[in-house]
Amino acid sequence: MAGWGLRCGVKTFTRYFVKNVRPYFTGLTRMYPVSEMGERGTVMNTCPFSNPPHTPVMVEQVVQFLTPRAGHVMLDMTFGAGGHTKALLEATPGLQLVCLDRDPAALTYATELQDHYPERILPLLGCFSDLPKLLTRLKVHGSSFDGVLMDVGASSIQFDTPLRGFMLSKDGPLDMRMDGDRDPESVRASDVIGHCDEAELYKVLKFYGEEKHARKLARALIEARYLFRQPRTTKELADLVAEIIGSDTRMDKLQRFAHPATKTFQALRILVNNELNELDYAMRLAHYYLKPGGVLAAITFHSLEDTIVKRHIAGVDIDQTPASIGLGVAKHRTGLSLHSREEMQKLTAARWSPLARHVILPSEDEISCNPRARSAKLRTACKLEPV
Repeated sequence: MAGWGLRCGVKTFTRYFVKNVRPYFTGLTRMYPVSEMGERGTVMNTCPFSNPPHTPVMVEQVVQFLTPRAGHVMLDMTFGAGGHTKALLEATPGLQLVCLDRDPAALTYATELQDHYPERILPLLGCFSDLPKLLTRLKVHGSSFDGVLMDVGASSIQFDTPLRGFMLSKDGPLDMRMDGDRDPESVRASDVIGHCDEAELYKVLKFYGEEKHARKLARALIEARYLFRQPRTTKELADLVAEIIGSDTRMDKLQRFAHPATKTFQALRILVNNELNELDYAMRLAHYYLKPGGVLAAITFHSLEDTIVKRHIAGVDIDQTPASIGLGVAKHRTGLSLHSREEMQKLTAARWSPLARHVILPSEDEISCNPRARSAKLRTACKLEPV
């Protein structure tokens, strides 16, 4: 055990665990009644809000670019609380939408909205990778939709429910699954902290959270696991991260204090929900299911998401080496040695035509009314005719 060598200091860990271990054991039963706990001690799927708590971002811009018309059929791949869907329905009588979301709580809102707009909404429950199976059952094939909307990332429904484990400001179990208990055996954030080794934790924090203290935090989490007790609630994890990198003051885009654990929570959430791989596949699905001339509107909230959307629209294959690397070698190769000229033209043909020259950002007025919109970016594109 001595070989672990507490790089972060015994005093730091002692302060943290003395402050948090005792309240955890004495307060857990009061915080999470047995009736609200599912198998393995996690919250059951509930919908605790009488009114949707989510404020949609850049609604006017989304409606403007999607240009809904009577008789159009569109696909909302991230229904959430239905803010964008409702705006589209109100803007265009006769519009129909297929609404997908992986969160069972969102399905409740979709069903309620379906009662207000009968025969105009079809709710579907599943993640992006489930969409082909769900649409195949409905006999929906490629080039079927006039518009596709994506508002990716976690919703306010998830952030504002402490028992879902997304919040920094309120205590809850380290869950972070957007699917809730749809799959009781799915990986939780606590599983990641409890089973990944130091190298794996470092990569998660570095690449998914873009955390500059990733190596220090990875070591701290491993030492906590073996020398003390690993964090089991959101507050315990947030306090541990704050103790390790607390001297690093961080501000958000509104110059407000940002909690030091924000990027750590982002990294765990992305891994638990496989968000980036799902988004990459969603962009491919959006192109497949859109009609030629159909419009994609994609809203992202951090650079990793935006990069995937941007590179798909620009026609850059994210599985290949970036164009800035190895140009000295690439210029001496030719694909014509492996493919015919017609095949090369088809492979390199543009698939999207951007509808805006630059990324679209929320206005200052919208950010002041809805601070969560501060990081939002909207990219729109039109599907081109195949070559």
